Order: sequence, then C-alpha cells, then structure tokens
Amino acid sequence: MMDTILNLGINETVVETLSAKSGNPRWAWDCYRRFIQMYSDVVMGVGKEYFEVLIARMKEKRGVKLDTELTAADLQELSTEFKAEYKAKLGVDFPSDPTEQLVGAVMAVFRSWNNDRAIAYRRMNDIPGDWGTAVNIMEMVFGNMGDDCGTGVAFSRDPATGENKLYGEFLMNAQGEDVVAGIRTPQTIDQLRETNPGAYEQFAQVAHNLEKHYKDLQDMEFTIEHGKLFMLQCRNGKRSAFAALKIAVDMVEEGLCTKGEALLKIEPNQLNSLLHPQFDPAALRDAVPVANGLAASPGAACGGVFFTSEAARDNAKNGPVLLVRNETTTEDIEGMAASQGILTATGGRTSHAAVVARGMGTCCVSGCAAIRINEAERYLTVNGQRVNEGEFMSIDGSTGNVYVGRIPTVDATVSGDFATIMQWADEIRSLKVRTNADTPKDAAKAVELGAEGIGLTRTEHMFFDLDRIPVMRRMILSDTEEQRREALAKLLPMQQGDFEGIYKAMEGRSVTIRLLDPPLHEFLPTTEEDMELLAKDMGKSLEEIKDRCRALHETNPMMGHRGCRLPVTYPEIAEMQATAIIKAALAVRKECGYDIVPEIMIPLVCEVKELAYVKNIVKTVADKLIAESGDNMKYMVGTMIEIPRAALMADKIAEEAEFFSFGTNDLTQMTFGFSRDDAGKFLPSYYSKNIFEQDPFEKLDQSGVGQLVEMAARKGRATRSDIHLGICGEHGGEPSSVEFCHKVGLDYVSCSPFRVPIARLAAAQAQVRFPR
Repeated sequence: MMDTILNLGINETVVETLSAKSGNPRWAWDCYRRFIQMYSDVVMGVGKEYFEVLIARMKEKRGVKLDTELTAADLQELSTEFKAEYKAKLGVDFPSDPTEQLVGAVMAVFRSWNNDRAIAYRRMNDIPGDWGTAVNIMEMVFGNMGDDCGTGVAFSRDPATGENKLYGEFLMNAQGEDVVAGIRTPQTIDQLRETNPGAYEQFAQVAHNLEKHYKDLQDMEFTIEHGKLFMLQCRNGKRSAFAALKIAVDMVEEGLCTKGEALLKIEPNQLNSLLHPQFDPAALRDAVPVANGLAASPGAACGGVFFTSEAARDNAKNGPVLLVRNETTTEDIEGMAASQGILTATGGRTSHAAVVARGMGTCCVSGCAAIRINEAERYLTVNGQRVNEGEFMSIDGSTGNVYVGRIPTVDATVSGDFATIMQWADEIRSLKVRTNADTPKDAAKAVELGAEGIGLTRTEHMFFDLDRIPVMRRMILSDTEEQRREALAKLLPMQQGDFEGIYKAMEGRSVTIRLLDPPLHEFLPTTEEDMELLAKDMGKSLEEIKDRCRALHETNPMMGHRGCRLPVTYPEIAEMQATAIIKAALAVRKECGYDIVPEIMIPLVCEVKELAYVKNIVKTVADKLIAESGDNMKYMVGTMIEIPRAALMADKIAEEAEFFSFGTNDLTQMTFGFSRDDAGKFLPSYYSKNIFEQDPFEKLDQSGVGQLVEMAARKGRATRSDIHLGICGEHGGEPSSVEFCHKVGLDYVSCSPFRVPIARLAAAQAQVRFPR
C-alpha cells in the first residue's frame, strides 16, 4: 500500500516550497498531481480512470505523447482539474491538511483487509482472516526529479525459468507506478549497468545479500534519487512451478540452504501445472472466456461437446470430446473416461464429477452456472452463444475458464529437477503416500508418480461397464436370494479379474479394497428404454420393474441403505466380493510371486456389532479359500471412519478393525450437515460474511472434523496399538490437510494419482516443520 500512497502531507503551499528549494517546479507539481490521483483512487475509491481521461486530454491539447513531456504549468493545471474532479465525485474539497491525509491513508490500508479481492486471496493462500494487516509510514524518495533519478522492480533470479540472473525493469525520471502502468516502455535491469553503473553494481550486491540472508528468491523495488540507490521493499518472490524447482535445487547446490529448507520454498499445488496438459500460451493470449466455473481438476482440454455419457464414449473414436452435463453420476463413468475434459453446470469441487475427474487425471470445470443444457435438442447456450453437439469448446480446469472454440493444448513437461525434489521429499518424510485407484491404469499411473500403495479402491465403479450393468441390475431386482446369488456368480469372475489387474499393477504394494458403498438405486435404469430391456431380460413386465425401482428410491440416499448396511441385509454381496478379493490375491501371488496382503475395508460403520457381523462374513470366506489353496497368505479387515459416531466409538470399533481409514468426504458432510453437492450454492455467502474462510470439503476442518479424526486415532491406538491409520478422502492430497494428518500421527494419506507428488512434497514439508 505504501508504494501507492505517494507524498503524504503535500498541498499547494508545500508544492511552492519544494519548487523553490529544488529549482524543479515540474517535479513538485508532478508529485502533487500523482498524489491527488492515488489518494482519490486508493483512499476514497474514486477510480483513477477518471483522471487518466484528464491526462489524455491535456496531452492531446499540448500535442505530446508522454507524461514526461508535460510542463510544470501543464501539471499545475492538471492538479487543479484533478481536485475539481474529486469534488465533483465526492462533494467535498480535496484535503490539504497532512493529518487528515495520513489518517485517511492508514484507514484505507486497514479497510483493504476485508475487500473481496483480499478475502479471495486469503482463501487461495490459506491465510487466516483474523491476522489483520499493518501500516508502515516512511520517508518518501523520488525517482521523478530528473534524468539522474529512476525507479524499478526486479527479482534476484528469473521467476519464470529460475535462472540465477537479475531479472526486472526500470525507468529513469519516473515513479513506481510508471513501471507497471504501461504508459512508458521500461528498460531491462541489465541496461541499468549502462545508464548508471554505480547504482547497478550497488543494486546487484544488495540483491545478492538479501537473497543470501533470506535464502530465497527476492522480489525488490528500488528508487534512484540523484544517483543514490534506495531500497523500498523486498519480499520472497512469486515464481512459476518450473522456476520453483530449479531455484530450490540450485540453492542447495550453492550451499544457501538445506534440502529441507529448499522443499519449503515450493508451493505443493504448483506441481499441478507440471503434471497436466496446458493451453498453448500464444493461443491463450487471444482467447476470451465466455464463462467461469470452479477449477475442479487441473489441466486444459479442448474437444467437441457431447451431452450424454454414451455420446461422448461413441464419438471419442472420432476425435477429442468434452462431456457436458448438469452434473455427472456413477452411470457416466464410461463417458468420463473417454473424454478429454468434463464440464458441469452444477456441483462443487467435491462433487462426483470433480472427484472422479481428479482420480482420472482429467480436466474438469464444475459449477459453471452460466451454461444452459438442452439435452433433448442437443445443444447448450452460454451467455448468449449457442453451441451444438459436436462443436468445439475449451476448458481450463486450473482457472475454471470456459471458452467457445478450439484452443490448442501442449503436453506438460517435467524437468530433471522434479525428480530431484521428489527424491529429497521421500528421504525426509515419515508419512506414507498411497493413491485412490479403481483400475489397473490408474494404479500404474499412481506408481509412476510415487504412490506406495492403494488406500482406496472403489468397487462400485467396476459394475457400470456395459457388459456388467445388466447383471448388476438383475441382482438388485431379484426376488429371492437364489436369484441374487445366480447374478452374483456371473459378476464374480469379472470382479476377480479387476482385482488381479490392480494387484499386478501394484507389484506387491499395499492395496485397500472397499466393499460396495453406494445405495443400490444408483445402479438402476432411469430411462424407459433401459427398463424395457431389463424387464425382457428378467421375464417381468415393465410395470413390475418400475414398481421395484420406485420401491428402492430413498429420500436421503447418502444416509440410507448403503455401505455396510447392504451386506447386513444381503450377506451374499459381501461373500461374492470377499471371494473375488481373496481369489485374485492368491492367483497373483502364485503367478507373480508378490507378497500380497489384502486389506478389505468395510464402509460406513457406526456400531462395532455391525462391523463384527460383516467382518465374520468376510473371514468365513477368506479363511476357507486360503486353507483350500495351501497358501499361508495373511489379510486384514478394517473400516472407514466416516460417521461421527464411529469416531466417538473408535475404541470399541478397534476391537474388530485392524485398520482405520478416515473417509473425510462423508465425515465432513455428516459433521457439518452439509450436502457436498449443494454446499457450493450457499458457501460464497459464508465467505463474504466472514463466517467461513475455506470450503471444508476442499481443506480439512481441523478444529471440528479434525478433532474427530484425532480423537478416533487416539482411541483406536489405545485399544489396538498396532492399528494402521490413514485417510482416503479428497483431503488426502491437499497440503494443509496432509500436514494435519502428519501432526496427529496417521500412517498414510491416500489421494488421486495426480495428487500423489503434491502429497509427497506436503508430507516432507510437514516433517521439516514438525519432526516426528
């Protein structure tokens, strides 16, 4: 703020005195008109654009192009016009009392803490709102007193490439805002060596000393007044992800910092840009977004738009496609897998579309309220533009921007410094990093990115393939246990094959497989055409199928007949899944020689007797199959802690569970009483009114949900000292949440494959900050 509030305590009397003492009336009047403009804009909210119009009019009247070509008399006249504009806009005279000016400037700084931009910035950078801000008041120095004066902004290294070379710009006979305003073309910092060699050498030495002191890239502002260098401010500089890695590695090699200190200089989320395709920068400069949604899964994508999963799947063979839906469901999994990107009109960053897209490493923009989809006539409209099915759109999952038309993408590049940083992170961290993976492809990608195991395999996604969903529906709508077992027998070899592929991809690493979790109605047909096919297949009437589907409908399905409640009602479902898991593990152990120890996870438990009942089903199947095989394979049975009551009863639940995995998506949902798919509609009001600072579905609520996690971990270990503890919600790849998991003593975090490097770095940073 202090480099924009210029020359406090100046009025026309002071200007006359400065003019006489300096012999430079032009400089004095230039200071005054700048002060009026900046004070009006920053302190009183009168936009500086009003004053730019007056400046442009004055230059046109005088026949000049640059501000520096205006005379002292011109600037004096401008000052009078500025004050008249101020009074016209605010109805009061421009203040001439220095005390009033100072108090106004100080209060403007304090007010800025709660403007919309500041609130958004704090949310993005995890800065608490109750910190507040401060004001520094200092003597003014001037870069606009003549040709031996100047001002500039520079970095101690190149913030784009990380090259160890001064990078920046300066202007002679100018003030700070001139460098960034674009009114004059600045010179590069190395040209200062020719313009003022003494100031350049002094600045280069100061930059070196500051970097050595702070052990980080420095962003510096300076002024030269009559040949003398003044340093105005320095701070750790923002940098690209590529530069962040190079600077960290170089500083260790230069002896400026340790490996641990180097890791702390890297923002973990920056790694996203190194792992996903991005838009071509040259093409992006000319592109104008038509709408903006939530940046739900990073990367960039361009393709023809299709409005159903089937259309996206069928057209993917002809070229890149984008799946555009109001919101996705589990039935859309094939279309999502076939698409370069996913765009939804509703839903938040933890909606189905967002979670699945991140797991796949697919670009996603969710909650883009500006789009209107007409699925029946196969087109969408966005802010007055119509886009027909098959026509191209482009989306940026890192910014949330949506474009009509094609924007070419470029593949992400990973430098050698990336591998070095990851190696250092793995040497330092104590928290393990697993992945959430449902397919061998996802598992292999996660291993490539450094995953040490799988913390969550969701078995439900496997049932939506075209050859399986009819069998699954037949099982759900069966009238008798015998009919269900007949359908499950057909699903068994399919599920076993899935697990064998995952076990092979993981090459003996730990794999946690969750039993069926969602409510059964999610698998049922929704169109009359699909219901007719199912009725024919099952030998039932269409009305019978409709009646059965209606009977399975639930008012609140997320808290309904799902998770462990399914095998309590239908034990044969857990029997089939346990059979598939154990048979797959035995087969891969025999074929590949991997020392596989299956981890079978029972979801949504709230009562120890509930867990004991389902665990007994699993153990009966597993023990029989292992005994028959002659193998001595071990296995583990554990549960997800995702209901507040389970956290409260963790000591009792640990009597049966050999591991806990905290499902923080549902645990957050049930603790807050928020629907994660609908919270995005009202949470912005909570941010603007300072009720919430963060979306609890994006960053773990450490004081509330976190307290449940910490308590359950403590209680679980009190009962079973060797219990394994991990987290498998979306928070497992969010840096501040990873740090929390480290601090409360969890053994691992699990996240989507493309978040694994981020979690590895965050875990190492947590170890540096809080050694354990």
